[in-house]
Amino acid sequence: MRVETNWKLVRRNRRLANFLFFFSMAVLIGGFIIANTQLTNTTSPDNLSVLLALILPWVVLPLGFISTLASVRMTNLWMRRPRPEDAIREALKGISKRSVLYNYYHFPARHVLVTPHGVFAMVTRYQEGSFTVDGDRWKAPGGAFRLISRIFRRDDIGNPTEEALRAAAHVKSLIAAVAPNIEVQPLIIFVDPRVRLEINNPTVPVLFADSKREPNLRDYLREHARQQSPQEVTPVKKKHGKPSRAVAVIEETAGTIAPEEIAEALEQAIR
Repeated sequence: MRVETNWKLVRRNRRLANFLFFFSMAVLIGGFIIANTQLTNTTSPDNLSVLLALILPWVVLPLGFISTLASVRMTNLWMRRPRPEDAIREALKGISKRSVLYNYYHFPARHVLVTPHGVFAMVTRYQEGSFTVDGDRWKAPGGAFRLISRIFRRDDIGNPTEEALRAAAHVKSLIAAVAPNIEVQPLIIFVDPRVRLEINNPTVPVLFADSKREPNLRDYLREHARQQSPQEVTPVKKKHGKPSRAVAVIEETAGTIAPEEIAEALEQAIR
């Protein structure tokens, strides 16, 4: 499998996350020191000092709060581990060598996978809490304290279903010229193995990147490939040479899609 990652964007956003962190800390600490210096001034304060002491907190605190939230959000998206591109690549081990994975090139589809058996637009979530999906509705159990915590941690899950459908529609438009009859499958991938999900008839497949969890991306793609391709049953022998069970072996060249042509269309879109 070929992997193409927009490292220029990744490095830029990581630098921005670091800058926002130090900027927010500087604003909060600097504003606190200046405001308290003005208030504790033992000499007769002038009008400017009083004005700064009164106005500065109303300027510094909102600026520091907003920059802190932005810093947390950027850190979650671009520095938090496990990294989505790493988790997805690990999950795709053993996939056809003709496949191509694009990371961070075709927003709102953060990850696009092209295989001989299908085209997939993937959106990811890094959250580690408990969530429930029923059809296309997402819920995060918890009361007011949990809500406040999510606001400050910037880990509200939003609606991954709507995001995944938009991502698939966008990728579909990019490949329409070369593959008008190919449907793009939206997928929602959770990369943190600690997340707890209750999945009830989801509109879009909800999968774990971790192959030890169920349902996971690796098994989903294997099953999808079996449904799309002719299969050949081959016996697997035990150590003593006796056949044990039959497994489906999918030929490397099998499939209904020419991934090279679709990959070319996707690469044309980012030039």
